[in-house]
Amino acid sequence: MTSIIFRACTAAACRVASNFYTGRRRVLQQAVTNHVISLQQQTCVAQIHYRNASSTQASIDNDDTEQTHDDGLYLLTDLSLATQNRIRSMKARHDEVLRLLHEGGDPTSLGKELSTLREMSAYCEKVAEIHAEVISLEELLQETEASGDEDSKDMIHEIKDELEELEAQLQPLSRKMHKSLIPLLNPDDAEELMSSDAVIDIRAGTGGDEACLFASEIMAGYEAIAKSGGVGGKSWDIEILSCSKTDLGGVKEASLAVSSRGGGGGGSYGYELFDVSSDDKPEEADHTAQKLLQQLGPYGFFQYESGVHRVQRVPVNDNKLQTSAVAVGVLPAIPESQVSDALPLSELKIDVMRASGAGGQHVNTTESAVRITHIPTGIMAYMQEERSQHKNRSKAMRLVAARVHSLRKQQALQERSNARSSLMGGGDRSERVRTYNFPQDRITDHRCKVSLQGVQSWLVDGSMVGKFAPHLYQMERDDRTAALEEELDDSGKDEKKRRKK
Repeated sequence: MTSIIFRACTAAACRVASNFYTGRRRVLQQAVTNHVISLQQQTCVAQIHYRNASSTQASIDNDDTEQTHDDGLYLLTDLSLATQNRIRSMKARHDEVLRLLHEGGDPTSLGKELSTLREMSAYCEKVAEIHAEVISLEELLQETEASGDEDSKDMIHEIKDELEELEAQLQPLSRKMHKSLIPLLNPDDAEELMSSDAVIDIRAGTGGDEACLFASEIMAGYEAIAKSGGVGGKSWDIEILSCSKTDLGGVKEASLAVSSRGGGGGGSYGYELFDVSSDDKPEEADHTAQKLLQQLGPYGFFQYESGVHRVQRVPVNDNKLQTSAVAVGVLPAIPESQVSDALPLSELKIDVMRASGAGGQHVNTTESAVRITHIPTGIMAYMQEERSQHKNRSKAMRLVAARVHSLRKQQALQERSNARSSLMGGGDRSERVRTYNFPQDRITDHRCKVSLQGVQSWLVDGSMVGKFAPHLYQMERDDRTAALEEELDDSGKDEKKRRKK
């Protein structure tokens, strides 16, 4: 009987304690709610006073005092002040676009702009909500600590726990805002990366026959991965525009056209929060990389193959280690319907001639070979693969159009940035983006500093393209991030100097 009474008393005591802490929790939540309402009312009053204030009085500020904001972005300490200001301008533009839409603005252009700003605006609103709660809790904490009551210790502990929970929500928000500010795919190029077909130029460089043999292996790998549609399971069409082979089966020079059926990738123009360089688990990083690659069309998938690929191995007819090089250039293809607009006939010199080499009766008897030269740039393409002059001319036009478009794009980029390397390079072994080291069974990409073991397994099916591409996209994004930070810092300094004057 005594034990039963003891257990009953213990259970009753537990219920009383539970009800006590539940009640305290409700009191805390109600107190926070009251403070939030009070803060909102104070903010509204302050805004009314601000709008009614004289513009003359508003302009009298201390030049050395930084402008303060009540949007809570200052809580994101890992974002620089310049980045916070850029986010504020995006939020302000979002609100302005909404207003313009409500006033009857163009829904097409404004709607597209709104879609790029909506995500950042939602993040800003979430930060503002957390900021309001933090302010209320801090005020409540000061009042509770000032009371000095013995019963207030538990309340103080609960308030501090709530503050820690709110701070924990800020870190992932900061990360998402940073990525939304600078998407993984450059918005200027995103449409081309996800929808354009590709023309791949392959040229053997230093190394003689060994370079030609390696060029044929790279070409076979690209064909294999393209037929599988990159990583999206969509079979892409391969067309060999031109190919010059050696007696040993190597490739001196070749051009491939990789075309998607009905368009390339798809998605939201690179604004997904891909992160292939984070500290996520390997399977999570692979998933985000796959998601990125599935967005890309042929050009976006292959674009970072541009450069000089160096191979180190012992040739089959030698016993010494040899270093050879193959130059690769990846160009966005121009649709056939747009070729005539991109290349006016007045800028072209078209020569027809008899084909050379083995091939049957048409060789050296019919003028089926075509050479097209773009006069302003000197870019030239020669085709004799087909028996028909018309087909050779069509292929040559596509190849010249792609090369001219790529040159114009490169020149435009050089105007914005003085540091821009050429696509193909000179084919010399010292100009390398990637090294295939057969003795050590390792492939190393020198741009992203990533290495893979198992040269032959990655090369034979071209899977190294999809393995390196996410890292290279992330690297390019990091470069844009650094450039933006520098630009924002410079603009902030210039604005401060202007105010002082």
